[in-house]
Amino acid sequence: MTVRATVTEAGACETISLDGAWNFRMDGETSWRTANVPNPWQAEFADLRHSFGKAVYTRGFVLPPEWQGREIAIRFGAVNYFSEVYLNGKLLGSHEGGYLPFEFVLPAADLAGDNTVEVRVALPNADASEYPDYPFGEIPHGKQSWYGPLGGIWQSVTLEARDPRHLVNAAIHSDLATGRVTAKLEFSAAAQGAAVEVVVTGPSGEEVTTASGAAGSDISFTIQNVAPWSPESPSLYSARIDLKAADGSLIDRSRHTFGFRTIETRDGKFFLNGQPLYLRGALDQDYYPEGICTPPSLEFLEDQARKAKQLGLNLLRCHIKVPDPRYHEVADRLGLLVWTEIPNLQYFSQRGGERLRETMAGILRRDGNHPSIIAWTIINEDWGTRVYESAEHRQWLKDTYDWLKGEDPARLVVDNSACIPNFHVKTDINDYHYYRSIPERREEWEKLTEEFAAGADWTFSHHGDAERRGDEPLVVSEFGVWGLPFPEQIRTPGGNEPWWAETGGNWGDGVAYPHGIENRFATYHLAKVFGSFEGFIEQVQKYQYANLKYEIESMRAYPSIQGYVITELTDVHWEANGLLDMNRNVRGSLTNFHEINADLVIVPQLERHSAVAGTEVSLNLKVATGGRSVPAGAKLLWSVEGGQSGEIAVPATPGLAVADLGALRVQLPEASESRMVKVSLALEAAGAEIARNHIEIAVYAPRATSGLPKIATSDAGLAARVTVLGYEVVDAAAADVVLTRSIDPSDVAAVQQGARYAVLADGKAKTNRNLRTDVPAREQPFMPIVDETPGQPMGAEALLPNIGLVERQGTIWRGDWIASFSWIKRQGAFATLPGGPLLDVSFDKVVPRHVLTGFRSWEYDGLVHAGLAVGYLNKPAALIAQRSIDRGGVVVTTFRLTEDAPGADPVATALLDAVIQTAAKLDGKPKA
Repeated sequence: MTVRATVTEAGACETISLDGAWNFRMDGETSWRTANVPNPWQAEFADLRHSFGKAVYTRGFVLPPEWQGREIAIRFGAVNYFSEVYLNGKLLGSHEGGYLPFEFVLPAADLAGDNTVEVRVALPNADASEYPDYPFGEIPHGKQSWYGPLGGIWQSVTLEARDPRHLVNAAIHSDLATGRVTAKLEFSAAAQGAAVEVVVTGPSGEEVTTASGAAGSDISFTIQNVAPWSPESPSLYSARIDLKAADGSLIDRSRHTFGFRTIETRDGKFFLNGQPLYLRGALDQDYYPEGICTPPSLEFLEDQARKAKQLGLNLLRCHIKVPDPRYHEVADRLGLLVWTEIPNLQYFSQRGGERLRETMAGILRRDGNHPSIIAWTIINEDWGTRVYESAEHRQWLKDTYDWLKGEDPARLVVDNSACIPNFHVKTDINDYHYYRSIPERREEWEKLTEEFAAGADWTFSHHGDAERRGDEPLVVSEFGVWGLPFPEQIRTPGGNEPWWAETGGNWGDGVAYPHGIENRFATYHLAKVFGSFEGFIEQVQKYQYANLKYEIESMRAYPSIQGYVITELTDVHWEANGLLDMNRNVRGSLTNFHEINADLVIVPQLERHSAVAGTEVSLNLKVATGGRSVPAGAKLLWSVEGGQSGEIAVPATPGLAVADLGALRVQLPEASESRMVKVSLALEAAGAEIARNHIEIAVYAPRATSGLPKIATSDAGLAARVTVLGYEVVDAAAADVVLTRSIDPSDVAAVQQGARYAVLADGKAKTNRNLRTDVPAREQPFMPIVDETPGQPMGAEALLPNIGLVERQGTIWRGDWIASFSWIKRQGAFATLPGGPLLDVSFDKVVPRHVLTGFRSWEYDGLVHAGLAVGYLNKPAALIAQRSIDRGGVVVTTFRLTEDAPGADPVATALLDAVIQTAAKLDGKPKA
């Protein structure tokens, strides 16, 4: 299909939009509704949000009298999935495929004064007996399996009046090096041999060349002094293609934009127009607040693109979706690179593989002229294929890579955008996905990044059939962490909660369910932690920014990694990891995001992000250049908040490189109170600032050791540790606090008689999914109802102190893609901890690997001192909590406070002090 101009010259193409109100009826309904086209029916009708099935659209139209005698066609941008189109009750034809355009010519004999067009649409479900030719799992459907189905006429419908002699498609291939352009023009059969004239205008609207030929032959021409297309300078050319009769009269006219752009890889690096390119991308699902997959307007797309660029992005990875054509037009015009993908299917079959290729061929036909598109993905994360187990699927993937490179050699092709446990077999980009939250999984993030940067073997097939060149650029093509939107910013125009707030409940063990978040915030008394619900959202968005900042800096420290793709540009319904929310409000924490999402990035690195006031820390500094270079004579200026400052010479550094400036010894200021201290960094060249960044350090005031509670413990290791920290170790009768890693019946008896216990439940002691080392007896009735041993097993929380201990690994509490928001209430003995209330990277050495369960909502009001919740405040659990038992009580924590030597980690020391102090005051006063 081609983009036609609406012109008034006699005989030229004219169009009428059929967008707007259509009659609509689902199969089985007896009455008509009014549907707004274009829009999926799921976006139109609340009762059909999750519906598959068959539907009928109808509307009338009247042709203008001046259209008499011309060829009339009806054109559909996209209808999902299978369509049959009728004119005045007669079948025009059918079309399979949900993402691409199609048209039918309206027979003149069947046209009347008043006409009715009817579109019967089938969106198949998973029942192959109901839809044997195209069950849902075997058709390209993309994220419909995540966010819900998309049925019906979701792109524009137009009537077109034209001469039977007309242009059908134009594929324009441009050569930046020579300025040579070849237009492969496809005309209707009636047009063969007619004269063709091409008039090309340049980026400023000036005519730059003309060419002529005949329909049926390609037309080539050369443009002098071409302006390359790039994100910084999106120079576009326009080709007006006229078809003329023998007398010179105009038969058909269309306009097409194109650009001069090259994309290539060499030595593990990207080059755009021969210049270094570092990919700074975001995943874009291309979903919208009201229309689901139908953009509300061109202006909406433009605003979104401008915000993406303001955030420092130069690329969008349009994810397993064929977008509205305006998406690419905006990317061309405003300057955004696009990496786009074939919508996946669920189950691979011969017909499924054919559908994927047919879809890709249609994408090339519709979108091949866009200079913004630089890369294609065939498969995402092995969805629809099973490359791990199937040699046949791996071979299909290699064959399809070869086919697509043959069809479009001017773009990069990714076979399978991979993640654990799948891989590549043949690709232009060695990309990989991994998600780890900071501080929860900092060690894993660093190890994965180190191995990936070193060219890890696990990114390619281990079956001996990979065709790996070895110089494919490395891209972390999915990473990120959840934030959360402000509920008032995502309300509908009518002020209501969006309908999708009640979806997501079947994702992530239920933690992705948005509805009721404010109620859950109140239920768990989190205002005492965050001040207000708005304060909580602000902190969560800062946590997301801190994660992205840390992970981008981590990747930029490796010169072999040549790009990344953040998950993701916008929230998508329940999935809240966007830089923008569904209504395209930018996260409030991202004001300075462009400083680290840039070509030139200062990379500060600390082994430990905490220290004692007045001590020195070693700050490793690097400068990553990306697509820009650092000129000779540059310098890095640094300053410590409330302390010293200085500068470091920075060597001249080419693009796509990393300058290692070595370690900077920084003296931290003295302080009587613990606080966060910022180290500010600025890169200057020729008197101008060209990059800036900062890093925060949790600085702890020197610790006093007088008046510490007396400790009893039977654990020799704990006794040695607390002795070094200045505690006096005594016998239990004289102790203020008993320190232990687990509890047995004698400990429970001691607590019942008034003892105060501090329990370090960090998993180092073997227990029974609780704090107890003893195995509970079975409950009545004594019959083998769960196994061969008589009796019903008691639950983990059944024995005093009625607290469960659950390992986070393998649960939704792990803290990866859907974030666990872990907090410490800054009250009581914990009030002096710097930062917070959410954990920052300074806590990475002590982050718990277990959670405490069994706490009721009312206990979060005062008895839970630290905890977490996942996603939209679901699955709450405790990390530090207290519980009274008869005359005594316990304070329990899962923070790992004994990983380093005593005193080596000020965070661990401060938390241990606070836990012991809290235990010592369980009844409100120290033990006599």
